[in-house]
Amino acid sequence: MIVRFITRDGTVSSVAANPGDRLLDVAHADNQPLEGTCEGQLACATCHVIVDATDFPNLPPASEDEEDMLDLAHNATRTSRLACQIRLTEALDGLTVRIPE
Repeated sequence: MIVRFITRDGTVSSVAANPGDRLLDVAHADNQPLEGTCEGQLACATCHVIVDATDFPNLPPASEDEEDMLDLAHNATRTSRLACQIRLTEALDGLTVRIPE
């Protein structure tokens, strides 16, 4: 499966991933600038990404804890999510996410 990252300068990077992979791990393997300081423990928002509006409905809903952390994310949008909370599935093949400024 493929995941597309759009960097802050608009560069698109297409990356191979596997079902079950965590989006944050895929981003790190592609050297994307997502920190993930809390290592997926929902204690920060440093892995905030903006999911493409066409892909957003394919994601499971964010938990209340994730929503709370997104309230702290800089430049959050209605399609913002934390990359540490997204497990890839076949339904997400072709997922496109933007790295926020």
